[in-house]
Amino acid sequence: MRPFRLALAVLALSGCAQRMPSLTAPALASSEASLASAPAPLEFSVKRYPGGEPYSIASDRGSVVLLDVWATWCAPCRDALPMYQDLAKHYASRGLKVYALNVDADTRGIPAFLEEAKVTALPVLLDADAEVSEKVLKIRGMPTTVLLDRKGVVRYVHEGFAEEFLSKYQAEIEELLAEPAK
Repeated sequence: MRPFRLALAVLALSGCAQRMPSLTAPALASSEASLASAPAPLEFSVKRYPGGEPYSIASDRGSVVLLDVWATWCAPCRDALPMYQDLAKHYASRGLKVYALNVDADTRGIPAFLEEAKVTALPVLLDADAEVSEKVLKIRGMPTTVLLDRKGVVRYVHEGFAEEFLSKYQAEIEELLAEPAK
């Protein structure tokens, strides 16, 4: 079993604690640096939910992108998605795109999860077999939030979720939106 799937299995069995501990400052810095140090824009393609249409992250160059990596078995994800939906509504006119990148192997639980979380307007992307999350984004836990600048470069990565993170996310979004696209 690959390490990511093992970690997902452990989290699923543990019930995915209501609040995952955030990374320590040095760990977060190294996590951000490992993804953000590459000057090249992030590249990946997945499918949109529910229709299966193709989506490429490159199509959002020029916009700031927030990716929330989540799963239906993750309790903190249930709290995070509505907040990201609100951020999407608030910042859409300024160029923020928000996507919920789902890593479930079986997508049948997604509609009930979204209904229970009252998420109606957040685009969901499907990461089949967690290929993008594991290999491209190097995700280690659920939920994980990834912020990309207008050039498609990863600038911030946050593991876990708590409502107190909102002000930090807003400051980072504001910073990225203030930067020129070119």
